[in-house]
Amino acid sequence: MNPRWLWRMSMWVRRPPSRQRQILVAVILGICAVLFAVETFIGWPDWATAHKMRGGFKF
Repeated sequence: MNPRWLWRMSMWVRRPPSRQRQILVAVILGICAVLFAVETFIGWPDWATAHKMRGGFKF
């Protein structure tokens, strides 16, 4: 079994990504952390929850 993420991490160390790519990854991780904190401590709003519809989609 060859863990692909270990190879990817070693490539990041050998040839670091550009400054813009590093900022992009940091922003995405920050957004994920904020969403996780909101869901954990405040709760998820009802309007943002997908509900299963009975009988399918009708016009």
